[in-house]
Amino acid sequence: MAKTFAFAAADDSPLQDFCVAQAGSSVFVNGLACKDPKTVQANDFSFGGLHLPGNTSNPVGSKVTPVTVNQLPGLNTLGISMARIDVAPWGINPPHTHPRATEMLLVLEGTLEVGFVTSNPDNRLISKILQKGDVFVFPQGLIHYQRNTGFGNAVAIAALGSQSPGVITIANVVFGSMPHISLDILAKAFQVDKTVVSQIQSKF
Repeated sequence: MAKTFAFAAADDSPLQDFCVAQAGSSVFVNGLACKDPKTVQANDFSFGGLHLPGNTSNPVGSKVTPVTVNQLPGLNTLGISMARIDVAPWGINPPHTHPRATEMLLVLEGTLEVGFVTSNPDNRLISKILQKGDVFVFPQGLIHYQRNTGFGNAVAIAALGSQSPGVITIANVVFGSMPHISLDILAKAFQVDKTVVSQIQSKF
């Protein structure tokens, strides 16, 4: 009987101690080019400010403070990042996806309703109310959200399985693209009149 061999198409681990992102590099790679290791300093591996509350005075009532490779160059090639999420009472972190990362959420303060939706054809909502100290995981690429169901501010820390997880906020992308997606397409997709689509687009 013939043997079958499986080969991995990616490295299982970094090939060097670190690859601190080089700001302004003209080299284009899948990730960011590395600084000369001899010029690397402790500040390349440090980020300050997650103890500061985010400003939730906006239409959705939330603020996400990311710590990705863009804010912390030492994350380059390490496959992790994080974020602080502040949510005002009854505010939301709107439905969104991370195309390149699974997310694990830890509630530090308050009460959060969280949920994600499975892919077609089931589109099943899996949701739960979280209290301080609770953890919830959102699988990579699935639409998910958080909502503060308490009377005080909620704070959470998210750990993400990518140095650059990306964020696709569903409403912004669908109704706020530039140029706009055709009214005909969105009206048919959402089964509503074109005037409804136009009204929603005007808010983005």
